[in-house]
Amino acid sequence: MALAKKPVNGMKDILPEEMQIRDYVIKVIKETYRSFGFTPIETPCMESIANLSNKQGGENEKLIFKILKRGEKLHLETAQCESDVVDFGMRYDLTVPLARFYSNHSNQLPSPFKALQIGNVWRADRPQRGRYRQFMQCDIDILGESSNLAEIELILATTTTLGKLGFKNFQIRINERRILKAMAAYSGFQEDSYDTIFIILDKMDKIGLEGVAEELEKSGFEKESIEKYLDLFRTIKGKEDVAEGVAYLAEKLGDFLEEEVAESLKEIAACVNHTKEAEFDLVFDPTLVRGMSYYTGTIFEIAMPEFGGSCGGGGRYDKMIGKFTGNDVPACGFSIGFERIILLLLENGFRVPGQSEKIAYLIEKNYPSEKLVKVIAQAQEERTRGKQILIASMNKNKKFQKEKLAEEGYSEFKEFFNRD
Repeated sequence: MALAKKPVNGMKDILPEEMQIRDYVIKVIKETYRSFGFTPIETPCMESIANLSNKQGGENEKLIFKILKRGEKLHLETAQCESDVVDFGMRYDLTVPLARFYSNHSNQLPSPFKALQIGNVWRADRPQRGRYRQFMQCDIDILGESSNLAEIELILATTTTLGKLGFKNFQIRINERRILKAMAAYSGFQEDSYDTIFIILDKMDKIGLEGVAEELEKSGFEKESIEKYLDLFRTIKGKEDVAEGVAYLAEKLGDFLEEEVAESLKEIAACVNHTKEAEFDLVFDPTLVRGMSYYTGTIFEIAMPEFGGSCGGGGRYDKMIGKFTGNDVPACGFSIGFERIILLLLENGFRVPGQSEKIAYLIEKNYPSEKLVKVIAQAQEERTRGKQILIASMNKNKKFQKEKLAEEGYSEFKEFFNRD
C-alpha cells in the first residue's frame, strides 16, 4: 500500500512562492516590533495538560491535541480516566506558554517586559478558509505595565506593522470586559451567568440581535432582562467613535460602570488616534467579547473588509500569571492573524519588494569538470555582489524548466553547453 502523499486534514504544505512571502512578512514583523522595544523569545510547542486545561482558554480548551504518556508511564489496560493516559498537550495559543515562561524567568527579565513570540500552535478545529489545525501566531505582550501605555503601544506596533505590509482602511475594534459585565448587570443578569451570555453575544455578527434574543431565551433568561440588554445595543448602534460610545454607555449604566473604565478607553483612543502611522479606524464595539475567559480589561480585534472576519486580536489578562505564582502581574497582548494576513497577500498578488536579482545558471549534462569549476567560481563572484544565483542541471524540457523558475522570480538565465 502506497504511503499518503497529502498532508493530514487541516494542515498544509507550503510552496516556495508562499514561503518567500512568509519569510518577508516575518522579517517586517520582527523589525517593526523590535523598533518598539519588543524582545524575541521562544517557548516549547508542548505544555503540561494541566496548564492548557485551566478553564481560561474558553472554547479552545475543547480543541487541544492531547499527547499520550510514553513508555513505562502509559498503562492503557488499567486507565480509568483521561489523566491516566495524557500528560502533555500541543499549545493552542502563545499566551498560556508566555505566562508560564514569565513565571519561571521573571527574575532574569526587565520590568516591564516586552515579549515578541512567533511560532506554530495547534487546534483540533474544523478547517475552513484561513483556518487550519496548525498555524503560526505572532504575538507581542507587555508584562508588568498596569497603565494604558501597554494597550497604546500594542495597538500602535500592530497597526504600524500592518501598514508596512500595505494594509489600509481596516478597523481596530475595541471594548472592555468590565463594560460587558456592567451592561449585563444593568440588565438584571446574575454574575454566574455572564460567561453564557457573552458566548451568545459573541455570535451577534452571525445571528443578529434577534438571534441573540432567541438564544438567550432558550437558555432560560427572563424576557425583561433580555429586552433591557438588547435595547442597549439598539440605542448605541452607529456610535462607533470611542469617546462618543463610551460616554453614552457611562451615562446610561450609571453606577454599574466605574468612571475609571470609561476614562481609560477614552485615553487609549485619544493617544492612538493622535500618533498612528497606518491608515485605519479605531472603533468602539460593545458586542466584542473575545472568546478567551482570561481577559480582564481592554480587548481589541483587527477587522479587515477583504477577509470578512477577524485577522487578529488581544487584550489585557492581569490574572493569568497569578495562576502560576500566586501573585498577579499586569499583562496585555496583541496577536496578528498571520495565516489570514498571508492568505490576503497571496489573493492580492503580493510580490516581495526589493528582492535581489535572481539568475539561473543551467548547465548541460556531462559538462566538463574543468569548465564547471569556472562556472561555479563565476557564480560565487556574483553572489558576493548581492545576486541570487541558482546552479542547476539543464532539463530535457528546458522551456518548462525556465517557466517554473520564472514563477519563482528568476529574471535571467545563463546556459552552459559542452560545445562552448
